[in-house]
Amino acid sequence: MSDAHYANPTDASGKVHLKIDGALAWVSFDRPAARNAMTWSMYSDLKAICEKLHSDKTIKAVILRGVGGQSFVSGTDIEQFKSFKDGQDGIDYEALIDLHIDALEQLPMPTIAIIDGLAVGGGLAIATACDFRIANPSARFGAPIAKTVGNCLSPTNIARLMAHVGIPTLKRMLLMAELINVDELLTSGYIHTVADSAELESIAKAMADKVINLAPLTIRSSKLTISRIHQNQLPDCDDLIKACYGSSDFKEGVQAFGEKRPPKWQGS
Repeated sequence: MSDAHYANPTDASGKVHLKIDGALAWVSFDRPAARNAMTWSMYSDLKAICEKLHSDKTIKAVILRGVGGQSFVSGTDIEQFKSFKDGQDGIDYEALIDLHIDALEQLPMPTIAIIDGLAVGGGLAIATACDFRIANPSARFGAPIAKTVGNCLSPTNIARLMAHVGIPTLKRMLLMAELINVDELLTSGYIHTVADSAELESIAKAMADKVINLAPLTIRSSKLTISRIHQNQLPDCDDLIKACYGSSDFKEGVQAFGEKRPPKWQGS
């Protein structure tokens, strides 16, 4: 499924930017009015940036951050789901998101996510695809889709989250729609450092400066070996994805979100 399948003329609000500073690349998610919720074009921006960085041997580290100080990325813009007609749209969507997130995870150099506030849904996936995460004290993490739109995550996304946060925490995120606070994830190792927002950029740069001087081939081999291990023998869950995205509950969730009311789940 190509990016063009999801082209939308309203996607103009939002951009992912790339800035190069010597051996360091800065990637910023710029849609602060919507807490940096990702549009299709923003996902395309991210993938194009990752492809550019992947082929640039001068880049030794990448730092990612949301614009506005309130959110890293607050997920995929739910308004875009209104165009979905059946469960196959959900299968295609999850496969496309996997393709874009994998482009980030497969970068050969270390990646550092700076998280101010929310990293939920697609934002959680992007943060988890990075090698290190640093956050401010108010940061929260989760995928409360059981409370919002009633969709589901791909097996690739779930496997990545299982490897990073563990099954018990992931079940709280998915089955109880909990947002997990930063202190808990610092203890588990998912978060590297917690500091005030004003300090996060300098901390990230110090981390980047450290890895820039390490052996790049060792870093690349280690990163990609870890990635291949956790993606090995993933199950086919298209039937589960199709059941969620093709359901009346999903349509109700999307409509309720737009109307700013609690959804009325029917289980069908």
